[in-house]
Amino acid sequence: MVERKLLILFGSQTGTAQDTADRIGREAKRRHFQCRVEALDSYDVANLINELLVVFVCATTGQGDPPDNMKMFWRFLFRKNLPPGSLCQLDYAVLGLGDSSYPKFNFVAKKLHKRVLQLGGNPLLPVALGDDQHDLGPDAVVDPWLLALWDKILALYPLAPGLEIISPDVRLPPKYTLHYLAEDSLHPDDGLLQPAAPRAVPSDLHPFAAQMVSNQRVTAESHFQDVRLIEFDVTGSGITFSAGDVVMIQPQNCPEDVQQFCQLLRLDPDRRFVLKPTEPGTSHPALLPQPCTIRHLVTHYLDISCVPRRSFFELLSYFSMNELEREKLQEFSSAQGQEELYSYCNRPRRTTLEALWDFPNTTSAIPPEYLLDLIPRIRPRAFSIASSMLAHPDRIQILMAVVRYKTRLSRPRRGLCSTWLASLNPEQGDVRVPLWVKKGGLKFPADPDTPVIMIGPGTGVAPFRAAIQERVAQGRRGNCLFFGCRQKSKDFYCQAEWEELVMKGFLMLFTAFSRDQEEKVYVQQRIRENRRLVWELLSRSAHVYLAG
Repeated sequence: MVERKLLILFGSQTGTAQDTADRIGREAKRRHFQCRVEALDSYDVANLINELLVVFVCATTGQGDPPDNMKMFWRFLFRKNLPPGSLCQLDYAVLGLGDSSYPKFNFVAKKLHKRVLQLGGNPLLPVALGDDQHDLGPDAVVDPWLLALWDKILALYPLAPGLEIISPDVRLPPKYTLHYLAEDSLHPDDGLLQPAAPRAVPSDLHPFAAQMVSNQRVTAESHFQDVRLIEFDVTGSGITFSAGDVVMIQPQNCPEDVQQFCQLLRLDPDRRFVLKPTEPGTSHPALLPQPCTIRHLVTHYLDISCVPRRSFFELLSYFSMNELEREKLQEFSSAQGQEELYSYCNRPRRTTLEALWDFPNTTSAIPPEYLLDLIPRIRPRAFSIASSMLAHPDRIQILMAVVRYKTRLSRPRRGLCSTWLASLNPEQGDVRVPLWVKKGGLKFPADPDTPVIMIGPGTGVAPFRAAIQERVAQGRRGNCLFFGCRQKSKDFYCQAEWEELVMKGFLMLFTAFSRDQEEKVYVQQRIRENRRLVWELLSRSAHVYLAG
């Protein structure tokens, strides 16, 4: 009999495509398939010619770009020298996740579907185009498409005689089993994040523990928004970057939330454990030490502040012994309950921790080994680098607005990473932050005579500060910056620095302070007022950059 193997490959930027891929993986297990779920860039793409059955789940980011964790796969797949029939034994399906308010809606999924077809693949179904703009979100397309997909797959790979699809009422085993170590080996986890001896250039799997050097508020105390200029020391890391590049920062949960979570789930934060994969071939979770404490797992790994997804409530319902709570959880995980779930979770931006508070009987019954199935890992946050290595060697600076806003919930919503970074005080000891650098989308001209027009209102000015520092260090003039904020006295970032460069003839600066007069003034008005200069720079082949 043919081996019933299914490979699910995902390209995910925010975690939605990964969550959907995991869901398909669970459905495959219920149908007794040997199933692997992998990020496209973790998979050895040269093996694709040997695969018989693959489901691709991919998001589209920005202006039709593939997510970061499928960029290498993407480049390989579009190589000109791949033979047309190389994937002729492959049955495949592509599920796309996008947003129809963008012009290149689901561009990556459409292009992937077409390319695999060109290489001889046999599509089981037309490409699915999940849409964030739909009232019920992508699931409006995903749910019926998956039903059709399983019909097709089971026709090709029927269940063995005597086997039945595992009922949705039965809980699947966890991805890992958790084994507590003996009580006498208790150790708090100080020292789990030590600056490691650099091996390779820092990356998502090997971040560099950079020392925070300064954390300075750059808005007036009376201003509604707290914006910080933060500097990190990356000496000895091997990190290099250019203007326009991005620093990725791996945040952590605050101690109060960690304590609340452990109390709710009745977990001892200092207990140490090791994880063992339930199935052979499952890799150990990246960035989790072995052995590990519960405190480290919750602080550095589990994203208890993210807005929970439908799959969270589905898995949670299996642990519920309380009839009322179980009914509500089942409603939230059903196709019919998606509007209700959106109102409960997405609209008010309710966190996972807050959702657990609302289901106390179920929460106290969660088996610890299911935590990694239930809660996704904390994702790194991207910040434009706001400094140049030519001006500040071995340093990275960021300009960061601390995210805080109100919804109908009583507690204000807070950004995980910005709140954590803002709370760190390098004057009170050695403060370390895990980070690495990625190429950014902005490339500045190599020709020293090319003028540059930069439009950067608010913290959007960050990459332009890096570019101006770099260009000034190279002796380049022809730098034109349009900057906008609310009030000159409250949120005019880097004012002294800009004014000095204007005096030295390195910078043309145009400012719009929207609230400093009766009539609001924005950068576009300043551009219009200076249209002759802008036109003159454009006629000299100026490059124009915009960041918000």
